[in-house]
Amino acid sequence: MNVLIAYESSGTVREAFRKLGYEAWSCDLQPADDGSKFHLTMDAKKAIQMQLAGQRHWDLIIMHPPCTALCVSGNAHYGTGKPKHDQRLEAIDYTLGMFELAKSVARFVCMENPVGVLPVKASQYVQPYEYGHPESKKTGLWLHNLPRLKPTDVIPKPDCGHWDNQTPSGQNKLGPSPDRWKVRSKTYQGIADAMAQQYGSLDL
Repeated sequence: MNVLIAYESSGTVREAFRKLGYEAWSCDLQPADDGSKFHLTMDAKKAIQMQLAGQRHWDLIIMHPPCTALCVSGNAHYGTGKPKHDQRLEAIDYTLGMFELAKSVARFVCMENPVGVLPVKASQYVQPYEYGHPESKKTGLWLHNLPRLKPTDVIPKPDCGHWDNQTPSGQNKLGPSPDRWKVRSKTYQGIADAMAQQYGSLDL
């Protein structure tokens, strides 16, 4: 199976697939954090279109498109009547367009994004605590020809009433920093492993 992980510089999902023997590549405008030679430093659209040009063949595309303008947490800036609302509308068009492009190229497609404003309903929502991480981050998966991702290691909620990445009131603990977006966007290892194990075993 030939796999493209679009919008990924961390290499987490790419390496989960490669460890199981799959031909997986990541792509992002940023270089690979781990310096991997299996990373394409380019626009995701160009990486996907490499198949149309006969340069690559992708059986599975997993996408993590930018979510800043799409998240409900950004409503104060991107909501209706707010200064950046036009950017949200552009982000919706771009994201759905990229999903359609990926579906036209690959047999299997998974697009990941946090709870947001995309008008197309997610196929399912997953949580890190369903895959071995005592943390919460509700994330939607939009699936094309793929089964729902099955939980692999469900962790019960702590007695204190909140997850490890949350304050007692349920807010995210991660404070402001230049790298906050990068830390927040990295795929949890348990979810990456589940994708590699479950999606990678599908018949082509």
